[in-house]
Amino acid sequence: MLLKPWTIISSHIDKSYRVFNLRHDLACSPRTNQTYDFYVLESPPWVNVIPLTPENDVVLICQYRFGIRDITLEIPGGLVEDADSPEEAARRELWEETGYREESLIPLDFVHPNPAIQNNLCYTFLAKNVSHVGHRNQDEREDIEVVLRPLSDIPRLIKEGIITHALVIAAFYRYYMEYLPEMK
Repeated sequence: MLLKPWTIISSHIDKSYRVFNLRHDLACSPRTNQTYDFYVLESPPWVNVIPLTPENDVVLICQYRFGIRDITLEIPGGLVEDADSPEEAARRELWEETGYREESLIPLDFVHPNPAIQNNLCYTFLAKNVSHVGHRNQDEREDIEVVLRPLSDIPRLIKEGIITHALVIAAFYRYYMEYLPEMK
């Protein structure tokens, strides 16, 4: 590859919010030698969990999302908090949002949610043989409804625009690439 990284002339946190910092970078183009301002959302890593029951149902959640001002159908997920590993965060988010626990947790790798303006990673995990263990512990900023759907319905739900969250679609892509031999 002939592209070269840009030279960062200066970088500072412009503003800090609860779940991200807004970083201002002044950078120089290696091609034109001109300098430009860039703004980056710095965020901790995120996790997504595909929870599968022994009957091959996916434990999904419905949740109101302020960015689009609408309710979405998703898989459990959230921030990796300071003391957590991505795996610990995946277990915590699964339980907090659904009240389910897993028999085993398998990493399915990570994606960059939006590398143009964000610096974080989103890790995906497969939670196998999940079972409902009781109450959940939702964050005070969450209103979540738990919904079970057969795994075989997921491609249709994506195709019909019922599941639209890009990171959820990426998570299922990772799952299908790993577990469906015809996709490899």
